Amino acid sequence: MNDNFILRLQNITKSFGDTQVLRGISIDIRQGEFITFLGSSGCGKTTTLRIIAGLEEPDSGAVLLEGRDVTALAPNKRDVNTVFQSYALFPHMTVEQNVAYSLRLKKVPKEEQQRSAQELLELVQLAGYEKRMPSELSGGQRQRVAIARALAGRPRVLLLDEPLGALDLQLRRQMQVELKRLQKKLGVTFLYITHDQEEALNMSDRIVVMREGRFEQIGTPGEVYDHPRTAFVARFVGSANVIRGVARRSGEETRLETPGGSLPFLPGECHCPDGAAVSLAVRSEQLRFERMVASGAQGDGIQAVVKEKSFAGGMLRITFALAQGEEVVASRHGIDLDLHPEEKVLLSWEPQAATVVEEDGT
Repeated sequence: MNDNFILRLQNITKSFGDTQVLRGISIDIRQGEFITFLGSSGCGKTTTLRIIAGLEEPDSGAVLLEGRDVTALAPNKRDVNTVFQSYALFPHMTVEQNVAYSLRLKKVPKEEQQRSAQELLELVQLAGYEKRMPSELSGGQRQRVAIARALAGRPRVLLLDEPLGALDLQLRRQMQVELKRLQKKLGVTFLYITHDQEEALNMSDRIVVMREGRFEQIGTPGEVYDHPRTAFVARFVGSANVIRGVARRSGEETRLETPGGSLPFLPGECHCPDGAAVSLAVRSEQLRFERMVASGAQGDGIQAVVKEKSFAGGMLRITFALAQGEEVVASRHGIDLDLHPEEKVLLSWEPQAATVVEEDGT
């Protein structure tokens, strides 16, 4: 086994009654990685974390921690701690007592408990809050206390189950930065659960996109965003357009042919034989558009009709209808364009901006 793999999941399955929640998932996780499990409710991400924590036992498969099979071990027998969305702080204990709780259970001397709690509170930028009660803290401060408490036992792996879900948007973004800083400083392996694409893209070394109990794609934020493997990933992470057509080959060039026109693309690993049905993912910011000239003479592109336009945080978003009935969205920064509903445009993209995606199961 590669010594850099601190955690391995090997073909894990899990069902609750007749519902199969996990369908043979496997992943190797390196020491010090920040891994995010990204998916919608019910996709199996929380069950995955509970199996790693020892709170659930898989029906089949194995959990290996530093090369040791811990699948059947109780939670307190594996070097893993969990931070929940609810924080689960003890309301009758001070901040310091909450952080030192696990050390007290281990009969660590009181002086060492206090020293460790002080160090951890400084690490999460809460020095001076030792004697406060949880009720006297803000949501972000309680979250940091919960993280400090989970780190008190120096776990090899820290599991975080949507820990920022209860915070407002501004505080959530601030805590994303702080969590990433903390993780890199400690070198602890973080396994993070979220349904928020922004969190996953901003914080992760790798993202595991989950769907219906399977790992749909595992990759760096750049890989998952720029090179989605499936139409589901393309739409779920960043809401890409998926444009369908037929591949047409001419010499070295491959084009996507649609009822409204054609454009070249790079097939990559897809063989895309001439005449094969193809789906391309194109990010909204990569989709270009221009008015169709009155003469009808046009360059490369796919004809579309403007449906609506709107502003979102300084970003102009325009929805277009394609000839085959599909809708696509283009976005760009800047002032409003003088485009109106029902106006005809020509859409285009750079060949490298389009990624071939699988449609199976979408």
